[in-house]
Amino acid sequence: MRMTLKNFFKSEDGAVTVDWVVLTAAIVSLAVVAIFAIQGPTDDVGDGVGNYLTGYTPGSN
Repeated sequence: MRMTLKNFFKSEDGAVTVDWVVLTAAIVSLAVVAIFAIQGPTDDVGDGVGNYLTGYTPGSN
C-alpha cells in the first residue's frame, strides 16, 4: 500500500493535463478578447460602407 501511494504522488500525468487545460483556457480567453476588441471598429466600418452605398447612384461622378 505504501509503495502504491508513493508511486501515485510521484506520477506527473495529472500535472501535464492541468498544464494543457490552463494553456488552452488562456488561448481561448485571448481569442475572445481579440474578437470583442475588433468587433466594434469593424461594425462601424461596415455601417459607413453601407451608408455610402445606399446614397450612391451609378454614373453620378
